[in-house]
Amino acid sequence: MTLQQLHYAIVISESGSMNKAAEVLYIAQPSLTSAIKELEKETSITIFNRSGKGVTLTADGVEFISYARQVYQQYEILQEKYTHNLKKKFGVSAQHYSFAVQAFVEMVKQFDTCEYEFAVRETKTSEVIQDVVTMKSEIGILYLSDFNRQTMTRIFQMQSLEFHPLIECGIYAYLSKEHPLAKNESVTFEELKEFPCLTFEQGDKSSFYFAEEIFSTNDYARVIKACDRSTMLNLMKGLNGYTFCSGIICDDLNGSDYIAVPIAEDNSIMEIGYITKKNVILSDMGEVYIEELKNYLAQN
Repeated sequence: MTLQQLHYAIVISESGSMNKAAEVLYIAQPSLTSAIKELEKETSITIFNRSGKGVTLTADGVEFISYARQVYQQYEILQEKYTHNLKKKFGVSAQHYSFAVQAFVEMVKQFDTCEYEFAVRETKTSEVIQDVVTMKSEIGILYLSDFNRQTMTRIFQMQSLEFHPLIECGIYAYLSKEHPLAKNESVTFEELKEFPCLTFEQGDKSSFYFAEEIFSTNDYARVIKACDRSTMLNLMKGLNGYTFCSGIICDDLNGSDYIAVPIAEDNSIMEIGYITKKNVILSDMGEVYIEELKNYLAQN
């Protein structure tokens, strides 16, 4: 088993086609097919299902690619540290936090984008976890609370992930400044009841434990789901909707038309942090990104 074979398998899994992967890798398709057959023979598993529509990962293949990504990314980190002939990659996956994107912006400014390939993914909670498990992203940003901590910690342990705390914060209602409750010093659940509660869609793997909104088990008369932060902000303005947040607002990205109002008589705490694979050394970009996160959170 060689690093080249691992790289081939990873590219195929991402492209879903032997022909497309061969184009990306600049090798002949028969050579690529032969290399994968040798890899499957050596590992005694079938990594890919082949069909006229392309290739898909088998159950064994999903697990194999997860390990392959981890090994290959560590190889890339070694190359980054000791050689300078390849474009270096760095990715972050996060729940919908504007501060996570702002820290990413500040990190990217410190590197030459001609030499690096960067990716930031605001996505579902389950995908944040899976992206880090498969090493698609080096770092994942999410939160823990009294409600989800036990379940999420168990998932982290099963997937060989580590959670690193960044900040603890109270819970706020996130509103448009034009919202009827925006000028209140605090708001109650009863006051919010007549307005739509906005939540981020979690897809097929939806679970109360994966919800980005901390009060996911409350009974809301009006609920609207959204898939991205921009849509969420538009719904706040257009429908006087609200969601729950940490109170850490980035005006540079979201604009200055929104406000966070404390939830009255509630002592709930959310602990925001980041996850990484266990025993993985952060890249230079990863270390700078975490530093920028800490700097931003310390100032807000």
